[in-house]
Amino acid sequence: GAILGDAIANLLIFNGNSVTKEYYVNDYGNQVNNFTLSVFHRINEILGKKKFPKNSDDLYPGEYVIDIAKKIIDEKIINKFDDIEKLKEHSVNEAIKLIKLNLKSLGIKHDLFVFESELVKKKIVDRTIEKLKKNNHIYVGKIKAPKYEEKKKWVEREQLLFKSIPYGDDKDRPLQKADSSWTYFAGDLAYHDNKIERKFDVLINILGSDHSGYVKRINAGVRALSKNKTQLICKVSQLVKLLKEGKPFVMSKRKGDYITVEDLINEVGKDPVRFIMLSRSNDVELDFDFKKVMEKSKDNPVYYVQYCYARICSVFRKLKKDLNEEIKLEGKFNINSHEKQIIKKLSEWPKCVHISTEKMEPHRIPIYLYELATLFHAYWNLGKDNVEHRFISNDNATSHTKLIILKCVASVIKSGMNLIGVNTPNKM
Repeated sequence: GAILGDAIANLLIFNGNSVTKEYYVNDYGNQVNNFTLSVFHRINEILGKKKFPKNSDDLYPGEYVIDIAKKIIDEKIINKFDDIEKLKEHSVNEAIKLIKLNLKSLGIKHDLFVFESELVKKKIVDRTIEKLKKNNHIYVGKIKAPKYEEKKKWVEREQLLFKSIPYGDDKDRPLQKADSSWTYFAGDLAYHDNKIERKFDVLINILGSDHSGYVKRINAGVRALSKNKTQLICKVSQLVKLLKEGKPFVMSKRKGDYITVEDLINEVGKDPVRFIMLSRSNDVELDFDFKKVMEKSKDNPVYYVQYCYARICSVFRKLKKDLNEEIKLEGKFNINSHEKQIIKKLSEWPKCVHISTEKMEPHRIPIYLYELATLFHAYWNLGKDNVEHRFISNDNATSHTKLIILKCVASVIKSGMNLIGVNTPNKM
């Protein structure tokens, strides 16, 4: 999701938009309380007081929690670890440091981290609810049991509800829990209202696959809060299946029952991760095959595109020419059928960028780059048997036409790879 959002931001900036990249931190509610409790138990375990509770669905068993607990102990900022509010603050801070480190390893930097707890503390949630009340978007009522809840256990009660149905949602949505604390949805409404007040024209949410059912309600909230003036676009990023030789691949259980970004980058590097993650539409599940991304062949798309750029750089090095300098056309611009194919593909680049930006579908970029690289490599290989198709002969350029085509291909590859945040090495 972070890679998808980063690539969309790059496309929008490339096309002249002013973009702010924000990371919304859900640090308010039961989940963060359970996380803090997990850190508390790990601290007690480290200090030899008590073993970490087993078979608890609410606690976080991952070993990264141990790392956080050790750091909090070492920093000696907290005198009493049973001061849960203070422990929560430091636990969240350590978790955010870890998230930022992982994001940095992917080449991603956010402009702002917005904390849900701050929205609650600063009464921004209260103000948003009052705003909705004033405009008659809230009422006190009862809702039926959700499909996933057992009807026998469900207790219907009067609660604060947002009128979500008039804006296309399936049902009205609760804003407060039984203990009167705010629901996640109330916090999300406040966050979006805060962005509306900051005068953003378009809001773009990158949501995980488990939040696809959330789209209707948050769209309804933004429409109500902005009086239909602010556009919200939600992009749902589907799951990634990690494979090795066609079978599910587990690299490490060190940090829990999942694979971390750190594990993934240590295994294959940043560039393959970004390129492959963006090579499919965000609403389609992705198979990430470790064997393929480690190969130096056509089956590894990131290698194939990078190798295209490196080959062009090698031509200019041999000719002692600067790839970034302008090439003036001398004589006629004669092209053969293979060069014509490449030029046709190059002419599609502006349209590819335009559609990718308009639809916010960055997967079109790596697909296009792979197709362009395929045409280039096919033409390059013809030079093995036919001197006319070679770019260099006797340490001289065979034609200015070929040099111009090479420069154009290199320029598009460089530009495209920059948009998806992947490097273009000069040598491979």
